[in-house]
Amino acid sequence: MAIVVAFAVAAANVTPPASAAGRRDPVRITRFLGEQRLPHLTRFEGTAVGGLSGIDRDPRTGTWYFLSDDRWRYNPARFYTGHLDIDRVSGAFNGVHLTGVTTLTRADGTPYPAYGKPESADPETIRFDRRGGRLLWGDEGDRPDRRNPAIPISTSTVRAMDLQGRHLAELRPPRNLQLTDAERGPRRNFGFEGLAVTARSIVAVTEGPRFEDGPLPTVERGAPARLTVWSRQGRLRGQFVYPLDALPAAPVPPGGEADSGVSEILAIDEYRYLALERAWIEGVNYRVRLYEIDLRGATDVLDRRSLERGRPYRAVAKRLVYDLSSVSVPVQNLESMAWGPRLVSGECTLVIGSDDNFNQQEVTQFLAFGATGCR
Repeated sequence: MAIVVAFAVAAANVTPPASAAGRRDPVRITRFLGEQRLPHLTRFEGTAVGGLSGIDRDPRTGTWYFLSDDRWRYNPARFYTGHLDIDRVSGAFNGVHLTGVTTLTRADGTPYPAYGKPESADPETIRFDRRGGRLLWGDEGDRPDRRNPAIPISTSTVRAMDLQGRHLAELRPPRNLQLTDAERGPRRNFGFEGLAVTARSIVAVTEGPRFEDGPLPTVERGAPARLTVWSRQGRLRGQFVYPLDALPAAPVPPGGEADSGVSEILAIDEYRYLALERAWIEGVNYRVRLYEIDLRGATDVLDRRSLERGRPYRAVAKRLVYDLSSVSVPVQNLESMAWGPRLVSGECTLVIGSDDNFNQQEVTQFLAFGATGCR
């Protein structure tokens, strides 16, 4: 049935000087190709479609993978397969087709437990590893906080699974990103949120700052997130600082809530990545920007316990590519990003998707763009 609807070594080994790697044209968005949406709580093969936090594409078959962060509110942790109908001649984005659904399973073959239970998973990002023929996915993990003191600790990590959702392996997270029940390590909901894979590396980024790295972003200042690099064999290679922007607006009313961080990354080459930086601000709604970052020249901070104190460091270089807040009104909770097919024009296609949080006031949305400088 198908539904058719609209890893630690010296930093020099990870980030060589620019002369060693060469410079390439920056990524530029050339045009908006279109938008498609899935109806709220679309039913597919006995599941509720929503919470799509990660997307990626197998370039050999054209199969797309859509990861749901549903934690058994409706169904177990799962991913969907399907196709996006993008015309390679005109670039027109004409539809979304779901073709399958697969449950994520643990090493013992059972589904991950529901929210609030030990060993529960919080799937936030997915990548097809074409060199290994497997899927990699990021688990944000969970931990207690003042509002949710009974939540058990579950690991924030990157896992590998086969195309049937069966567990294959798990990357060892760095010690400084292990979740705890104290005010150290990553805050709740600020574990691994974005994931990228290259010919030589697996890279994951935390959504926001650890307790030891300083306070959350405000309208006056930004904050540091940590981007971790492993070898493809799972050995820690380094860790770098992604500098989050200050909040783009103040909450309404003053003192209201706000949440800001990196929601996804996507490899351009071995050293350059696209990054989605998303903020939700009470009384303002979502604001999302797309950046290009470059690891070359950044300081390896893997051995630093705090970024708020101690020696100075150099963060990754960061360049604004596109303000996504201008594309669709109201702006949605954009959390996923992947390369689509190359167009006859030579442009790459970039697809950015939203997580509707299973909320009727939000939507599951896919935005497609033409781009240059991508590969």
